[in-house]
Amino acid sequence: MTGLLSTLGNFVYAEVVVVVPNESPIQELTSLQLSDIYLGRLTQLPGGEPINPIDQTEQSPAHGEFYQQYLGRTAAQIRSHWSRLIFTGRGQPPKAVRSNADVAKELSRNPNTIGYMAPEAVPDSLRILTIGS
Repeated sequence: MTGLLSTLGNFVYAEVVVVVPNESPIQELTSLQLSDIYLGRLTQLPGGEPINPIDQTEQSPAHGEFYQQYLGRTAAQIRSHWSRLIFTGRGQPPKAVRSNADVAKELSRNPNTIGYMAPEAVPDSLRILTIGS
């Protein structure tokens, strides 16, 4: 039974949402902009401020769901992408934290951060972004 529950625990999130601090200048993003942020191709906001994406570790239930839902990629594809960039010295992956609560804590420290989490975990200090086509 414990094995079944731990297996089911990986499927807790049917959906994740993209969040920013309430003070963030970002109002909405296209799916391409979001993809570029999380793949290290877009590092600044339109005003020139750096954008700091916060990731969740691969062990978190939200990680795989986010990359599949928003970027159309698997965790293995994301690992491979960042391995190539790190190896060639062209980039570093986003900082990864372990939980929704850790994402909220990181986002509360800087208005130029962006993250993702389960919709039911979004605190009042964060705003859910609309992701357009």
